Amino acid sequence: VQLQASGGGLVQAGGSLRLSCAASGFIFSSYVMGWFRQAPGKERERVAYISWNGPNSWFEDYADSVKGRFTISRDNAKNTVYLQMSGLKSEDTAVYFCAATPRNSIIVIDPQFRYWGQGTLVTVSS
Repeated sequence: VQLQASGGGLVQAGGSLRLSCAASGFIFSSYVMGWFRQAPGKERERVAYISWNGPNSWFEDYADSVKGRFTISRDNAKNTVYLQMSGLKSEDTAVYFCAATPRNSIIVIDPQFRYWGQGTLVTVSS
């Protein structure tokens, strides 16, 4: 399993950024994909995750801190998960990680992620 995150960078507060995570080594559509972040001196925080149960059937979940500003999506044909971030704030500054875990049920609640990629740094300047 390999997860390669990209798209981080420096952005001004209020701006937007899209992170991508290219996956390989597993059946992408059968996995729950997630984004996490870790700011300096803070614990890792789950930002969002998405599962896919079939055409027009998927489930998304977001941390309260990013609801309405971030959107997670996936392209199963490209084995890629995205995190569209808008309305960025200085407190969004962190290293962002993507993660994957097998989907074991139709309804996925609080998944425990098994595989992790390297992080990509997002810095929001105020």
